[in-house]
Amino acid sequence: MRFIVMHKTDAKMEAGGPPEREIIEKMGQLVGGSLASGVFKDGAGLHRSAARVRLRYRGGTRQVTRGPYAGDQELVASFAMIRAPSIEAAMEQADRFARVLGDGEIEIGPVVEPWDLGVAPAPAEPRDKRFLLLRKGDGEPANAALDALTSEMASEGVLLSAARLAPSAKGARLPRDKRTWTDGPFTESKELVAGFSILELPSMRDALAWADRYAAILTENEVDVRVVEATS
Repeated sequence: MRFIVMHKTDAKMEAGGPPEREIIEKMGQLVGGSLASGVFKDGAGLHRSAARVRLRYRGGTRQVTRGPYAGDQELVASFAMIRAPSIEAAMEQADRFARVLGDGEIEIGPVVEPWDLGVAPAPAEPRDKRFLLLRKGDGEPANAALDALTSEMASEGVLLSAARLAPSAKGARLPRDKRTWTDGPFTESKELVAGFSILELPSMRDALAWADRYAAILTENEVDVRVVEATS
């Protein structure tokens, strides 16, 4: 089975402070070992909300809200990681999803790259950036038109990866203030997504065990574990 582990922002992240070196090193060890074992399939962190943008689509119109912003209704139905030269170009790609999905909200965040953390040199030549498009909602049903769009965007070299999530009733949450897993469904979440990991594991129990190690590194951040219905 595939699972997504999502951690949420905290005050330090939102203030723009870099992660502590110990966190970077321990997370690198966890992800590196999980990658070598075939458990870790995909993942990324996002820059703080000041660098993000939210698009709300209603009746064929688009409302743009630029960060920073506080959490609102932050349940994630699906995501797509894309490559684009700018956040404005990423917004145009989000419009393509909206034409298929209709009314809703898509949040766009630039991905934190290794050179942003000082663990790798920046590329010598400028290149397109990576952005994560988070489509809000509690699960997303199969959609043939959406599948066709993602295939088209992948063939164009725009789409790097995508995942559609099962409803939160199949998930679990580790709240910031109570370090005990709570079964879904989740009626709401006002915590902003800071990053995600896609895992291949036999069961939810195994996913929660991995997420416990993940959460122990972060210490206080809210963490969600959700079932992934499909990836591309």
